[in-house]
Amino acid sequence: MQFDIVTIFPRMIEAALADGIVARALQRDLLRVKVRDLREFTDDRHRTVDDVPYGGGPGMVLKPEPIFRAVDAIAKEGGAPQAVVLVSPHGRRFTQTEAARLAGLSRVTILCGRYEGIDDRVREGLATEEVSIGDYVLSGGELPALVIVDTVARLIPGVVGDEDSVADDSFSRGLLDFPHFTRPAEFRDLKVPDVLVSGHHGEIRKWRKRQALELTLDRRPDLLVDAELDVEEQEILRELMEQKGVAHGRD
Repeated sequence: MQFDIVTIFPRMIEAALADGIVARALQRDLLRVKVRDLREFTDDRHRTVDDVPYGGGPGMVLKPEPIFRAVDAIAKEGGAPQAVVLVSPHGRRFTQTEAARLAGLSRVTILCGRYEGIDDRVREGLATEEVSIGDYVLSGGELPALVIVDTVARLIPGVVGDEDSVADDSFSRGLLDFPHFTRPAEFRDLKVPDVLVSGHHGEIRKWRKRQALELTLDRRPDLLVDAELDVEEQEILRELMEQKGVAHGRD
């Protein structure tokens, strides 16, 4: 899979890709990321990528011409991308489901905004979709682009050594992950739950399911509407909701 990231701060992207799981995926050619400097697609000696907004107002707006040229160059180089993602507060929220969908594509272009925004003709005539990583304001689209790359990369076979760990990640089945512990068994009067050191794998499995369900019910009950639960988890959820006096909304 290949990502093409269009930005005015290429070094910001490149620095973040130099370490960690994504860096190893790049080294092993399981993933490719090409960072495109938007200024290389300008046609004036000042390499201008922005201008004042029509109608007045504060800030500057990224011009459409360099962005269209960048995507045209990407398409000419390796074929049209299957998705052109504009990271924007107007977009739908990026979720694990969205990450899985993108992981099934072979080439994705991400457009990083800056300043007051991007000329809306990019959204209208170039982007195939808009994505937001949350309800807050960032200085630009570089961090969201990196979030998308990292999240999608984990779903590419071979990128994460233990693929079972990916399957158990928070949000993978619509649940938050269960708590994790390691040695020592006791630290500053805080003990690892007895069940985890009992050696009873069946009880450990049930405890983890219960903990994941209880955390999700307490902190993100909205996730339970579409969560993929097996029969045992459904029964545990019923018990938890009865204990907490919560109406069961999955029946």
